Amino acid sequence: MKWSKNLFCQEADTGIFPIQSWVDFEQQFQSQFFPVNAEADAINTLEGSSYYQGNRTVDNYLDSFLILASDTRYTDPRTLVVKFRHGLKLNVQSQIATIPFGQPADTDLEAWYAAARRIDQARLANEAFQSMLWSTTMTPARSAPTRPTPFLVLCSPLVAPPSVPSRPPPPLPAPSGGIPMNIDAVHKTCSLPPRDCYCCRETNHLVKDCLHCLDVQRLTAEQREELIEDLMALKDAIEEEEVCSAPEEDFA
Repeated sequence: MKWSKNLFCQEADTGIFPIQSWVDFEQQFQSQFFPVNAEADAINTLEGSSYYQGNRTVDNYLDSFLILASDTRYTDPRTLVVKFRHGLKLNVQSQIATIPFGQPADTDLEAWYAAARRIDQARLANEAFQSMLWSTTMTPARSAPTRPTPFLVLCSPLVAPPSVPSRPPPPLPAPSGGIPMNIDAVHKTCSLPPRDCYCCRETNHLVKDCLHCLDVQRLTAEQREELIEDLMALKDAIEEEEVCSAPEEDFA
């Protein structure tokens, strides 16, 4: 503080501390920190707008207003009510003025103090409730863990379906007055070259009967091309087998 620094500077210059008694301390303290005319300063403050509530709570505003009212030495309760009402927030003074029952009188200063406190406490409680409700509704819900997307797997069922024995085709009736045509393509069995399973590379079954799963994404580019060629060859073989098993028409 500048006042205390000045005192110590005077003591350093003169060798004597300026304050020698408690009376000297009171006089210098009042001259340094108390206004010359506190009543005039308080009146000027109440005539302005610097004492208004603003963003303060009603309790803080009321504490400062009581000090100003004491310094001004106003005795008219109507004047103090007007000053107190002017300093309140607009919504607070409007709620007090529009109370349907128990509205404080213009000369009852204590009733105005109590009404302002009650309205401000209700506002603070409502804001606390709204903030708690907002924080509850905005809390993100925990989402269920999602399973990773499986790789594309080309596989056959683990249990092969039972094979149905094929029945031989019925013999063709002999036409009257002639010998039936003996076409080798009709009676001979269409033989296909043995094929390997492109999944496990075994020769005792096809890919549709393979018990192993094939992960296409784990194949190299060369293996994928070989897989496509095997599938195309299998498709051609199946079509050829269907053509061979088709019944031959009788041209006799």
